[in-house]
Amino acid sequence: MHEMSYVVRFVNLAIETASEQKADKVRSITVSVGEMTDVLPEYLQKYYPETIRNTILEGSELKVNMVPALVECAGCKNNYTPTRENKYLCPHCGDGNGRVIAGRDVVLESVEVI
Repeated sequence: MHEMSYVVRFVNLAIETASEQKADKVRSITVSVGEMTDVLPEYLQKYYPETIRNTILEGSELKVNMVPALVECAGCKNNYTPTRENKYLCPHCGDGNGRVIAGRDVVLESVEVI
């Protein structure tokens, strides 16, 4: 499960952020997960408690925000969400070419310190 490597990376970044802010404790971290990634939020939640044990994050909450896929159509330049219903084509012009502009990343958005 590659989710564990994401959790370790986020925990390390949060510890670094808390240290820079001279914080005693972290209340929560917020992570954005793109719909087009193969990262499963339930596994992030599963691995988080063990990863934060005996750190400044112990007792903190992991908040996960899902980011829907968003594509900019190459033909008409409109943005749309690709779905099965629209056969992953632009619902405005029917073009099948586009550029993914959201929903492809996994990002540590914020660290809430105490």
